[in-house]
Amino acid sequence: MKSENISAFKIDVAADVLSDLQHRLKNTRWSYQIEGANWDAGTDLSYLKELVSYWQHGYDWRKHEAALNQFAHFKAQVDGIGIHFIHERGKGHERGKGPKPFPLILTHGYPDSFYRFAKIIPILTDPASFGGRAEDAFDVVVPDLPGYGFSDRPPKVGTVFRVNDLWAHLMTDKLGYKRFGAHGGDWGSTVTEQLARSHADCVAGIHLTDVPFGHIFQKVDDPSPAEKKFFAHNKEWMQKEGAYAQLQSTKPQSLAQGMNDSPAGLAAWIVEKFRAWSDCGGKIESRFTKDELLTQIMIYWATESIGPSFLGHQPPAA
Repeated sequence: MKSENISAFKIDVAADVLSDLQHRLKNTRWSYQIEGANWDAGTDLSYLKELVSYWQHGYDWRKHEAALNQFAHFKAQVDGIGIHFIHERGKGHERGKGPKPFPLILTHGYPDSFYRFAKIIPILTDPASFGGRAEDAFDVVVPDLPGYGFSDRPPKVGTVFRVNDLWAHLMTDKLGYKRFGAHGGDWGSTVTEQLARSHADCVAGIHLTDVPFGHIFQKVDDPSPAEKKFFAHNKEWMQKEGAYAQLQSTKPQSLAQGMNDSPAGLAAWIVEKFRAWSDCGGKIESRFTKDELLTQIMIYWATESIGPSFLGHQPPAA
């Protein structure tokens, strides 16, 4: 690793942030929900009360903070933006024996952070411990997008559309890798696709968990019946599930002020997406524990990054 403009980083949320959070959780002012509405109109009030109660009385941020700090965290200045990232080296490789671990960069989306990949980092860096082969280990780099987590705020709207350049510079100029692979989901799929498009000289291959959302707006002149069905499905999804993106791209400050002030409001906005966008079949805790959900939410709360994260939904200036 090149040391220029790179420094070790440790997560250490100030005690007064945690005490203030407890005060706000205790004094949550609950809204009204029609009986039987459940999740039909958004986050179910009874579940939210349950989650907030656990957040106040059972959740231990310091425990999870210590676990996150077991990873090797760094912060680097990349094209003028401070980028927080995890850099874990592949294990089981002896210098001069066998192939060196191949580097991968993993990019999260919304509403997410580097924490999205906490479970798979050990599997990728130390496959032998999970029944795999030591020679299949990867060097893994997991950044926070600008405006998310512990990375700096984006200097202007539309920064997410140039993150591919930041990642290429991070991997090559800062970390010294000549070629690397890339993976992403949600916004991460857009970033990763653009990495392959614009930096083919250093990107060996990509993997996406989803097709970048921008493609749903690209119509064809003479669509087949299957394509017509696909575009009709996309239109229906945008009307039912895509309103959040319209709000976050057009009126981000109106949302940000409320969510930055209310932990319950922040949780309601984020938890609904984890339920809707996962294969949980409506049972969110069949896929995510309360601790996992709250750790993700805590990263937004502690860094006050919910507002800055919305800026990615705004198109770049003409």
